[in-house]
Amino acid sequence: MSSDSARQPLRDLRFFVTAPHACSYLEDRQASTLFLDPQEMPGLDVYDRLTQHGFRRSGRHLYRPHCEGCNACISVRIPVTLFQPSRSQRKIIHRNADLTLSILPSGFEQTHYLLYARYIQQRHADGDMYPPSAEQYRSFLSLERDYAQLMEMHLGDRLIAVCAFDTLRQGLSAIYTFFDPAPELERRSLGTFAVLSLVARARTLGLPYLYLGYWIKECQKMAYKHNFRPLEQLDGRHWRPLILSD
Repeated sequence: MSSDSARQPLRDLRFFVTAPHACSYLEDRQASTLFLDPQEMPGLDVYDRLTQHGFRRSGRHLYRPHCEGCNACISVRIPVTLFQPSRSQRKIIHRNADLTLSILPSGFEQTHYLLYARYIQQRHADGDMYPPSAEQYRSFLSLERDYAQLMEMHLGDRLIAVCAFDTLRQGLSAIYTFFDPAPELERRSLGTFAVLSLVARARTLGLPYLYLGYWIKECQKMAYKHNFRPLEQLDGRHWRPLILSD
C-alpha cells in the first residue's frame, strides 16, 4: 500500500450499515453494525485511527456497533503504564510461569485450528461460532497482514492456548483467545493470563494501550474485562476513565 493511501482521510472511506439483526449479547435486542468497505483494505495508519474511534477487527472486517437507541457496547482499553495486576492476577502469572510463550505471524496452522475447534465445541456450543469449521477459522483469525500476530502458549511440548492480536501504533488490540478446555488446566485461567501477557508485551514494546474491544455491563461473558483496572472507555470522541463499582 502506498504512503498516500496510508494517509487517507477517514472521511474519504466508505462505510456500510447492516440491517437490524438479533443481538449476540443481550436478549430481546436488535443490533446493527457499521463496517468499513472490505474492498478498502486500509493500511496500518487508517486501522490505528479507526481503533481509536472504537472500531474492532474480525477477519478482514473493521466494524463497530451502530445500534439505534442502544449504547450498551462500550469500547475499553487498558492504559498500560497505569495498570497494576491484582492479587489474584499475580497468582495467575505465577501459576503460568512454566509456560513458554512465542510470537508468530497470523496464518492457518492445523494444530491451532484443532485446538480452536475443541474450545468452541466445549465452551461455546451456544454461540455464533458453533459449529466450528476450518473455513470459518481462516476467515476469522488467519489474516496475513504485518500487524496481525499470534501468541502461542506451550506447556512443555503441549500447545494449550493461542491468542490472536494486532500490533498498532498506539497499542495492541486483543482479537481472540482460545485454549485447551481440559479440566486440569482450568486453574491456570488462561484467558486472563493471555490479557496479562499482552499487557506485558505492550510495555516491552513501549506501547501505551491494550485495546480489549467492547464491554457490556449486562453481559456476563464480558464481566472479566472489568477485572483489569484501570480501564478507559470511549465516551463519544474522547477516552475517559471507566468508573466501576465492586
